[in-house]
Amino acid sequence: MSSHSPAIRSALNTIAVEKAGMSALEDALQNGLAEPFEQAVQAISAMKGRVVVTGIGKSGHIGSKLAATFASTGTPAFFVHAAEANHGDLGMINSNDVILALSWSGETAELKGIVSYSRRFKVPLIALTSGEHSTLGRESDVLLLLPKVVEACPHGVAPTTSTLMQLAVGDALALALLERRGFTASDFRVFHPGGSLGASLSHVKDIMHRGEELPLVKIGTPMPEAMRIHSHKHFGCVIVENEDGTLAGIITDGDLTRNVDRPMATLKVDDIMTRTPKTVSPDQLLGSTLALLNEARIGAVIVAENNRPVGLVHFHDLLRAGVA
Repeated sequence: MSSHSPAIRSALNTIAVEKAGMSALEDALQNGLAEPFEQAVQAISAMKGRVVVTGIGKSGHIGSKLAATFASTGTPAFFVHAAEANHGDLGMINSNDVILALSWSGETAELKGIVSYSRRFKVPLIALTSGEHSTLGRESDVLLLLPKVVEACPHGVAPTTSTLMQLAVGDALALALLERRGFTASDFRVFHPGGSLGASLSHVKDIMHRGEELPLVKIGTPMPEAMRIHSHKHFGCVIVENEDGTLAGIITDGDLTRNVDRPMATLKVDDIMTRTPKTVSPDQLLGSTLALLNEARIGAVIVAENNRPVGLVHFHDLLRAGVA
């Protein structure tokens, strides 16, 4: 498809307009939006309940996503549809909670009930809106004022740039809270046990080969013996250790290929091994281990502890674990 086709021109224009909106948001965060953003983080950090995210229409869809992001990154949260709040769901909110209300204009009729409820029962209200003098903006305890920008929609109607900015501020809140709380990858795994994401948050020690499974030889081992172990263990490599058990090097299929013309029967592992092999720790995440294998273009990596080989992880192990 030509880069000058109407569809491509439209796509580039959409991205350009939304990019301008994000630049305006970045400028705001370095100026007037910085203090209320910090206030919002403090209010949520201090709460004893949950973040109640609310909105309607496109803002509601963004709010629903943000509630899920808060919850999955260690900030208890749930979404309440603004219209449903007026028909009984207000009972889900209590004074220990914090309300995060999304509305571009700040005058969304369906939000009036939840705003009134928050004032009556003294539930902290954070407004995410571009309407500084709107009902929502005036009544809020913390006003996250978004800069007014042009929608990417050619008619200026469909929420596009505005919802992107709402999403960005919400994500920024969730991640600022994550960092303040010291939320770790292990904590993240508790909320994401399934799928490739959950697998990538597992640790090397959970799947590594160890003990008698390892293709281990001592320094000085003749190459014929090392090749026998290489063939028997089926890892495509041999780990070489010093007499004191520390790591000396590794012999991979690549090392064997590079030395194929040499008289293997007369060589020792010292003669062809790679002396600075890649290693990972038992506590390294599988996701970062896969990244290492891809970056180094290797099929297996030694697991080392105190410079001693304690395990081995092969690319096929990552496949079986669901990471790759």
